[in-house]
Amino acid sequence: MNFFQAIFLGLVQALTEYLPVSSSAHIRIVGDLMIGRDPGAAFTAIIQIGTELAVILYYRRDIIRILGSWFGSLFGKEGKDWKSRLGAHNRDTQMGWFIIIGTLPILVAGLLFKDVIETTLRNLWITVTVLALFGVLLWVFDSRSKQIKTMDDMTAKDALIFGVGQMLALIPGVSRSGGTITFGRAMGYTREAAVRTSFLMAIPAVFGAGVLEAVSAVKDVSACSATKAADACAAIGAFPGWGATIAATIVAFFIGYIVIIAFLKFVSSFSYKAFAIYRIVLAVIVALLLITGKLPAIDPSMAG
Repeated sequence: MNFFQAIFLGLVQALTEYLPVSSSAHIRIVGDLMIGRDPGAAFTAIIQIGTELAVILYYRRDIIRILGSWFGSLFGKEGKDWKSRLGAHNRDTQMGWFIIIGTLPILVAGLLFKDVIETTLRNLWITVTVLALFGVLLWVFDSRSKQIKTMDDMTAKDALIFGVGQMLALIPGVSRSGGTITFGRAMGYTREAAVRTSFLMAIPAVFGAGVLEAVSAVKDVSACSATKAADACAAIGAFPGWGATIAATIVAFFIGYIVIIAFLKFVSSFSYKAFAIYRIVLAVIVALLLITGKLPAIDPSMAG
């Protein structure tokens, strides 16, 4: 992967991260078409830091307020009893706990199934299947579910269900925002509430994954440069180098911020039907490319 290809993938990341269409699937598909192989989980996770920084900037006031309330309640500002410390008297404190609860499923699954996620689950036939499946589910739940619940109605149980939706996004093609939004609409949350919850819950999960992958990539790049060991060099795959990766992350940040604004305006007036149709059409196109041999289902470097 060269510098300009990395920049282009950063743009793809920014345009698809917040939409319920799966940014990881797009990175996987576009990467294969452009450079002939999977850009890799490490590169994908690192450029996601850029889009998550855009979320942090956009929701900075909410984040500061939630963090302030959470720490304040935890250390007894609202009362010394355990119910007060858990936010019984402060909705922002409760939201802090709900974000933690919603992060647990993806954290546990990510740690337990890391190798499977980075290899087996990156098969494009799996991506095609879940692109279509969650396109249909998004369409059905968004069209049939009432819009009666806001973030003020959230419970720990709801937060966990949102978290399961986010966890499923470890499978390329599900879409992190698509999973949480679909589950949110199924529970009757408004489109705006589902999107906002999706954005806030993504921050610790996606940002944390990006940081961990960055640390891992540093080790692998160093090992490859120092020893030229086959295993170490295979681990970094199509990694384009830190200059190109950082540039792609910066592009993802700036364009991502613009996309957040546009997407929030869109969902305030329109349904998710267009995104559902897009997912299904994309699944059909990728399936045809796989059948005709234009795309390999599995990265050649991972085969065998």
